[in-house]
Amino acid sequence: MTDYFEVHDRDGPARLGELRLSEPLRTPALVDDVLRDGGSEWREEQPTPDGDESTLTVLPHRAFPGGTADEVKEAFQIDYDDVSFPSAAVVSPETAADYGADAYVLPGAGLRGYAEGFVDALLSTKAATPPDSALYVGGVATPANVAALAYAGVDLFDADYAYVRGTEGFYLAGDGEHFLEDLDELPCACEACRRPRGEFTREHCAEHNVNALRAELARVRQRIRDGRLRDYVEGQARHEAWTTALCRRLDAQYGYVEERTPILRRAELLAASEDTLNRAEIQRFADRVTTRYRPRLTDRPLVIVPCSARKPYSESQSHAQFSRAISYRGHVVSMTSPIGVVPTELELTYPAQHYDSVVTGEWTDGEYGFVAAVLERYLDRHCDEYTELVAHVPADYRPICERVADALDVEFTYTVEDHPTTEASLANLDDALAGYDAYSKQERELATVRAVADYLIGDGAGDELFADVTLGSRYPKLRVNHEDEQLATLVAQYGTLSFTLAGARHWADADVPTKRVEIDAFVPQGSVLAPGIVDASDDIRVGDEVVIEGPKAFAVGRAEMSGPEMAASTRGVAVEVRHCESK
Repeated sequence: MTDYFEVHDRDGPARLGELRLSEPLRTPALVDDVLRDGGSEWREEQPTPDGDESTLTVLPHRAFPGGTADEVKEAFQIDYDDVSFPSAAVVSPETAADYGADAYVLPGAGLRGYAEGFVDALLSTKAATPPDSALYVGGVATPANVAALAYAGVDLFDADYAYVRGTEGFYLAGDGEHFLEDLDELPCACEACRRPRGEFTREHCAEHNVNALRAELARVRQRIRDGRLRDYVEGQARHEAWTTALCRRLDAQYGYVEERTPILRRAELLAASEDTLNRAEIQRFADRVTTRYRPRLTDRPLVIVPCSARKPYSESQSHAQFSRAISYRGHVVSMTSPIGVVPTELELTYPAQHYDSVVTGEWTDGEYGFVAAVLERYLDRHCDEYTELVAHVPADYRPICERVADALDVEFTYTVEDHPTTEASLANLDDALAGYDAYSKQERELATVRAVADYLIGDGAGDELFADVTLGSRYPKLRVNHEDEQLATLVAQYGTLSFTLAGARHWADADVPTKRVEIDAFVPQGSVLAPGIVDASDDIRVGDEVVIEGPKAFAVGRAEMSGPEMAASTRGVAVEVRHCESK
């Protein structure tokens, strides 16, 4: 069991943690600040279990032992099960395994500039090593690539490559590298760069490169705290071709990234490029809307409307005008980039009310393709449940509907003249819905809580969990009650459900997937730590509502780790408990 590395926060695969050396190191970070002997070895002076002073020398990252996992372990001549001070193991993707070490060192020099090889090596190493150990990739970090590497899941770096590039006359910055001789001015105010340009040597350049790398890592740590690292990486990675390729290769590994991506964040998601369409949050929302979600407001027309800058959409001026014209006589679905399609019942659910996009009045081919694909999947599953399809969309949205109409052999009634909010357009929308009755408030609100349950738990979960319920309070803070007992509350901030103990029991007994955390024989107080977990459902993601069960307690709370991480970790907060009772 390792004891000296703990993850405190997560932002997708990126982690904010602490490596407990003689001087605690917040990660992602440079290990150079705590290394000895010129940075070639990691040495910690610690007392051995019998009290004698001794030194643990972890193999330098340049020394790579080959062979099988057992041969590597024997080569280290360390029994990791008995290590009582910080330790690290040098591995390759082929030899990576759980050696009980605090960190695993993957030599990266041979992978630098090779995006496919780097991602393959990273994923293989991550899959074979414990989730609560640090990954150290040596010989690769620069100010321009370290944000992307941290986003991929690397925790520790060294400054070797950046320093050497400085001695070779390359001045490194967040936007790439420059020939030192080409710089008339130094675009930095670090201590090394404060001297006159004529006195700035290659040694000073090397010193600057390390300073710039350290500063970039501080920026990365803050981005992780804010839940905004991916936004930053989308821009930062474009400064170098191989980091752009690395991020795109990583996006293609949806299973790896999605498992580590929370279902909600406090931070707004910025859609500034087509790369945003590949974000796990975007792909997950589209997948759940087209595979889990079931519309209940059917037997009337489907009305497709454009999104709005203001979120949630229903609070915007344009959607207020649409609502008056529709008067609840049709089921409203908003069409938007980068989300795809957003049924009105899910307009609060992350990321539907938590994004901002670049508005130019023109869609890219990638945006057209993505949104059309999502709409096609949605209608392919639900088209027969509507009496007709009404598209109240402006001209730039219309090609999407036309593409889907051709693919599915369906017809849309188009109601917009010039602009969706003109008097003529709204009159056309009103006329298209003539003769239909309005959905009642109760129908709309029940459809909302059931749709959110579908989205969070699985297809059919809403009907199974909330088949015979009543609602209290006012939208959006709806309370779900069953036989005078509250089961859950709709959380307006994120569009999720917060279960009571009664609701958790109802969920655990229902014929739907339960996100279950099995704990040892104790009664949790405030939180459940990873060492107390016996097992956890694989589909749990950070932010999920979970049912907690053990020999002595039954509880409900919100996940702070994914299910696989809970089951494999030996430290850290796994669940924040909301309600708990002893058995």
